[in-house]
Amino acid sequence: MADVLLPIAEGFEEVEAVSLIDVLRRGGIGVRIAYLGESNLVLGANGITLQADTSISNIKSEDFDMIVLPGGWDNTYTLAEDEDVQRLLKEFKEKDKLVGSICAAAYALKKADVLGDDYTCYPSAVDEVNHNGYREDKAVVTDGNIITSRGPGTALCFGLEIVKRLVGFESYQAVKEGMLLDFCE
Repeated sequence: MADVLLPIAEGFEEVEAVSLIDVLRRGGIGVRIAYLGESNLVLGANGITLQADTSISNIKSEDFDMIVLPGGWDNTYTLAEDEDVQRLLKEFKEKDKLVGSICAAAYALKKADVLGDDYTCYPSAVDEVNHNGYREDKAVVTDGNIITSRGPGTALCFGLEIVKRLVGFESYQAVKEGMLLDFCE
């Protein structure tokens, strides 16, 4: 079974995190939620609390096939400044593992110097990310082992793309049909 690490901090975008967790698990992918901070109960940007599985300090890159970062500005800035997250992003890239971000979290990828040449993010985050190669014409952009997506409304399609990459087209198609996601490419 493929395993994905999803780190979150206070202010994460709930729709993105929960949609990713749901789609990936439907596709047969293990998802471990790692918290940054003192508590495994993490408050999102819109007042929803998620219970994380473990502290980011307990995470080893060799235990996962991918790291994916949800957005939300407070979360993004924390991910971009956290030594463990930045180290893990670099390790995943060095080991040719998948790295993903959605919404403003492309900023944390840029900070770790792992953002691809082609990427997408939330439109108002483009200036903050400050990286050539922004694609506004696609909901999900894949550039080698880096997968990025625009924002909350694209989270389901982003999750599907990850399912396709980690477990194959058959699982992707089953989840897509089961969730009535005809609008995802």
